[in-house]
Amino acid sequence: MALADDISDSELLQRLRAGEEEAFLALYRRRQSGVYRFALQMSGSENIADDVTQEVFMTLMREAHKYDAARGTLQAFLFGIARHLVLRRADKEQRFVPLSADGEIHNSSAAETYATTVDPLHDLTRRETIEAVRQAVLALPTRYREVVVLCDLHEMSYIEAATALDCAVGTVRSRLHRARSLLAEKLRGAKDEDAASDIVGSPRSLVI
Repeated sequence: MALADDISDSELLQRLRAGEEEAFLALYRRRQSGVYRFALQMSGSENIADDVTQEVFMTLMREAHKYDAARGTLQAFLFGIARHLVLRRADKEQRFVPLSADGEIHNSSAAETYATTVDPLHDLTRRETIEAVRQAVLALPTRYREVVVLCDLHEMSYIEAATALDCAVGTVRSRLHRARSLLAEKLRGAKDEDAASDIVGSPRSLVI
């Protein structure tokens, strides 16, 4: 029998600890997509995102007792597990695989926010903007990519992000400030390269 949707994460976790299978399935249905998006946005690989998502919930089954509600939300706890798994896969494979052409950033409003706040992107189409943001995020150093994915793409609070990353709130705040500056630079550079390419490719550019 399916559990009601309005049951809190905490209650579902208590039922999971008591061995209730339906509680696990309810948590999986509720939190799976967020964990998958986080892993995809961090790694750029659908295969890694699939594997990490499955491992996160297997870990939750084994280690549900480690969750402490006083330290943060269950979502932050799951993202913390996912983060360690993604980093472990990155160390093992030594590189991230670029997103496929039809891979989504899964938060177009966040991409559009950059489009309206970073001047060089005003004239890009929505699709170009999402692709530019996706590639720019993947190109960030891990410590900056993490805070952008959590705070901007998943709209987590600084406190929740700090819980997921196991660091101080001030660290999240300072890294996010730096990360946004780096993103703006990368996006501005991408736009300038596109403009230069258009000029070179134009028949008029061949006129001496």
